Amino acid sequence: MNNGRRWIRTAGVVVLALGLGACASFQDAAPKTSLLTKPASGLHFSSKDKAQWEPVTLPGKLRTAFKLEKHDQRDALSAHAQSSASMLRQRLNVQPAQLGRLQFAWQIDNLLAEADMGERDSEDAPVRLILAFEGDRSRFSAKNAMLSDLTEALTGEPLPYATLMYVWCNRRPVGSVIVNPRTDRVRKLVVESGPAHIRQWRQYERDVRADFEKAFGEAPGALVGMAIMTDSDNTRGNVRAWYGDIRLD
Repeated sequence: MNNGRRWIRTAGVVVLALGLGACASFQDAAPKTSLLTKPASGLHFSSKDKAQWEPVTLPGKLRTAFKLEKHDQRDALSAHAQSSASMLRQRLNVQPAQLGRLQFAWQIDNLLAEADMGERDSEDAPVRLILAFEGDRSRFSAKNAMLSDLTEALTGEPLPYATLMYVWCNRRPVGSVIVNPRTDRVRKLVVESGPAHIRQWRQYERDVRADFEKAFGEAPGALVGMAIMTDSDNTRGNVRAWYGDIRLD
């Protein structure tokens, strides 16, 4: 594989992981949302209102199937990945001073046995909640600057300055930070690990600022995007998950 092709492949996978700079597909009948600014009462994304979410597909990837359904007597947005990867996203504009507590819930039916979130060829996850932040791109390394430029050329959007993912990992301890194997501008914080709580609703409350500082060692910039993603394209696996409401106060 020559250098150009290698960079294109790398950019495509990073874009996939971010869910914030890829080709949008509206075949799910969800309209593109306008920029949202956090009001005084906070942001609440209901799983009952799929129209709030912008579906995003990845070039050359099968789509994860998202749909609304009742699950365990509660409204949920289900995700079914079969050797696939896609996501739903929100465009935001939440300034650093307004970042507060993040609450979310999810459930998974199974783990992906071959997945390892620290390895580039098996970096899949049954559930992800993804936050993208603005910042000073002049601080990018030469590699990340090139990747950002190529991402923008391919998708029309640059690489976010920093992306924090909340993830369910197979084996790493809760609280671990996993640096993406392709770019250190994407870091994953493990909030659930192992099979002990599969097929159970899990509820979380996180301090976004503290989690960002733990992951990146600096204060966050503006929060410019949020996405949910269930993917199994690397491991060629089959996984089901459900997402509940998401609230940022």
